[in-house]
Amino acid sequence: MLAVHLESGRVEVRKQPLPRVPHGFARIRMLAAGICSTDLELQRGYYGFSGTPGHEFVGEVTAADDPNWIGRTVAGEINLACGQCDWCARGLGRHCPTRTVLGIVQHPGAFREFLTLPLRNLHRVPKTIPVEHAVFIEPIAAACEILDQVRIAKNDRVAVLGDGKLGLLIAQVIHAHGAEVHLFGRHREKLSIVKGIATELIGKKLPERAYPVVVDATGSSEGLRAAISMCVPRGTVIMKSTVHGLVPIDTAPAIVNEITLVGSRCGRFEPAIRLLASGKVRVDQLISEQFPLNRAPEAFSRAATKGILKVLLLPPG
Repeated sequence: MLAVHLESGRVEVRKQPLPRVPHGFARIRMLAAGICSTDLELQRGYYGFSGTPGHEFVGEVTAADDPNWIGRTVAGEINLACGQCDWCARGLGRHCPTRTVLGIVQHPGAFREFLTLPLRNLHRVPKTIPVEHAVFIEPIAAACEILDQVRIAKNDRVAVLGDGKLGLLIAQVIHAHGAEVHLFGRHREKLSIVKGIATELIGKKLPERAYPVVVDATGSSEGLRAAISMCVPRGTVIMKSTVHGLVPIDTAPAIVNEITLVGSRCGRFEPAIRLLASGKVRVDQLISEQFPLNRAPEAFSRAATKGILKVLLLPPG
């Protein structure tokens, strides 16, 4: 099979043997996979990564202990937890201290023709969701995680900083929840993608002490500083940006204004699938381009181009 290999910033496509299927696992034929900002950060050196990246995917189960899974279209949670520790018992396997992570930590990712995941990680994708759209289940779940972590009431004012892929999804998810969302970004054409949501181009100055909840999805080192300045005293800033390297920040405003900082990453797939199937979150305009797997180096280059949103990898043609 073909697989993407990432090492020292270089993207290659290599031939590899089919992965074996351990007990309790499934072998999955990749139908589509998305290059996200984390993959680009891995290319830049995040985690000192080398191997096959990719964790946003949809695929078809081709081998499994349980025959009921064979032929099913699935998406998969990316954390491979032990299932036995206290964190796993609490349903928080994403914090299991011995976990591996698909395409990020010690488990080859989805940018290959066939991948493996435990059956307990899999979720069936309804036929009503197109394959290309199902790639977004994982990042939509990450957006939904905010609502599991922070109490946001209907009509609460929430600012979302960043009009990239994740910021656009977060704005839609929180808007669907009933909050009053204000999305700030630097690209008029991207802001126009979301409907029914107030948007604003970022100018020289952002509003200060204006929102009880602010989400930083800028993917930049400056995003957290800006989010803190926009948050009201005793408000909450949700940190969604993954940035390679250290992020300098003046902690005084957060301390003086008693602002709560909440780190946020992976989320539950069930609400994400419901939102995508219902049409309350739209992703069709978030897909910029599609490339066959054998053109992965070109796809990565394109995904890193300014103004590009989601680039998909498809099985080799």
